[in-house]
Amino acid sequence: MSEIKSFRGLLADGGVDTIHLKTNTGSTGYRIVKFEIMPEKPMTEESEHVVKMYTIPQTVADGTIDFSDNTLLAAGFTEGNPATAYRTYRTEFFDNTTFNQDVYVTAKSGVGTKPVNYYIELEVVKLALNENTVATLKDIRNISRNAE
Repeated sequence: MSEIKSFRGLLADGGVDTIHLKTNTGSTGYRIVKFEIMPEKPMTEESEHVVKMYTIPQTVADGTIDFSDNTLLAAGFTEGNPATAYRTYRTEFFDNTTFNQDVYVTAKSGVGTKPVNYYIELEVVKLALNENTVATLKDIRNISRNAE
């Protein structure tokens, strides 16, 4: 059985968290196993949230989800209203993507400025030299492409 690392946090509306994964050699890679989100107060407040995970630093959190963005690793959406007892919850992650650098989690609230919880599990994978090089070059290309 492979090693699993988990990360969790509470993000304010517009917040960005950095999950530090980078190593000196880049020989450790990660794949998403689980990506979950939950409002801070699901039983007492109406809420809408978009939470996303990226391979490059983020300066702004927004509510747009674009699966054609090759730096997007995962996205989740949740909404709910305790008065009508409904809750919608959906997350998607790209489990075939291996990365070896830090990742960034963003949150945007669509109703007020409510915080949201996230929980992420990553499978730790040992990268061969060529896999390490490909993952690192892909990350560098994504950073420079988004800097333009």
